[in-house]
Amino acid sequence: MKRAVRWFLFVILSLTVVAAVLVAAALRLVPDDQELASRIAAAAEENLGVKVKVGGAHLQLWPQPELLLTDVATVQTQPISVRHVAARPRLPELLKGRLSFQHAQVDGAVIPVLSLRGLHVNPAAPHASVPVPVEKVHFLNLTWITRLGKELEFDGNALFDAGWQPREAELMRPGFRLALARQEPDHWLVRVQVGGGTANGQVGLSRTKNGALVLLGQLEPRDVEVAGALDAFKGHSVLRGKASGKTQISASGGNVAELAGSLHTRTTFAMSQATLLHIDVDKAIRSFGKDFAGQTRLRTLTGQMDTQNTPEGMVVRYSELKAQGETFQAKGEGTVANRRVDGELTVDLVGGLVDVPLKVSGPIGQAHVHVPVSKVAGEAAGAVVGTAVLPGIGTAIGAGVGRAIGSIMGNTGPKKGGAEAHSK
Repeated sequence: MKRAVRWFLFVILSLTVVAAVLVAAALRLVPDDQELASRIAAAAEENLGVKVKVGGAHLQLWPQPELLLTDVATVQTQPISVRHVAARPRLPELLKGRLSFQHAQVDGAVIPVLSLRGLHVNPAAPHASVPVPVEKVHFLNLTWITRLGKELEFDGNALFDAGWQPREAELMRPGFRLALARQEPDHWLVRVQVGGGTANGQVGLSRTKNGALVLLGQLEPRDVEVAGALDAFKGHSVLRGKASGKTQISASGGNVAELAGSLHTRTTFAMSQATLLHIDVDKAIRSFGKDFAGQTRLRTLTGQMDTQNTPEGMVVRYSELKAQGETFQAKGEGTVANRRVDGELTVDLVGGLVDVPLKVSGPIGQAHVHVPVSKVAGEAAGAVVGTAVLPGIGTAIGAGVGRAIGSIMGNTGPKKGGAEAHSK
């Protein structure tokens, strides 16, 4: 028993001596805080192409190796900044003069999307000489500032393999969760929870012969409440209802920033029992666009939505829209860009008004609805004529006959005191 104790004490003493030697060697290699901050700022500037300030830096070795950074920021009109970073380097690599981190926690990062365009990543800058520079990153309170100044807060984490290849990743905010899991070297499963529904699928990332990155993928949105999905990103929807469909994703670029800046999605969707908010289509047409306050219930809505990231922000285009309401059916298209909506619908009303154009344009939330008075007046007259001429066949066909009368009325204009005067 005494012999065992002696051996135990000997082992502990030996380990202590070895640890002391390693710590002493490491201390000789560790620069002071000011020098460390200067080195990190210089390396970041060389890699990013903009000046970087580091408020504070400290490398501690006990009780465990840890690199601490505070108040890191790029020198830009809207700086990209990080309040606090705590990273745990691997001691064997540190003793060789190389940095390889087991874990890094980033707290309080602020990323204005417009400032990303000011970065100029230097492909000739020195890279880490270790296969996995950082194995796991966990970030808290990351604020993404959109082009229009909207602040979106996220938490998340990522696991990396060699060459910065993400093995797993997770991104979260209230009402939204995105998870990635690698299946093959360049393919990941995608799981999205948003708006009370899901949008699951897969994405692939590859490089062309000239080194450009290419992203391709597919998602299948299922029962996503549109208003809830936009609310999760502090947006406002003109529709309420659940949507399902298929989404194609594509992007290309020389680096990750260019890849994100070129992202394009194309979604074919279908909604049932939806509600068009802020506009009563039937009222808008019957009042020649003077009164459209209210809502419009839709039995069905189908169409295609394309989104395209551009240097000026995201552009959303709607095409092949087809809606069936309680008192009408419509088809049309539209575009949303720079917080402005421009769209046009062609509406057939129950009661005989066929192919009535309805235009929506203006700032989001303050858009103007325009209905040509002569068109509505002509269609109304045509419906009456058609019903009298073709009894039993229906007012829709009769209204088609009335389009000729509507054209004449539109060309000559109503008499003073008629619909045109009334609209004024």
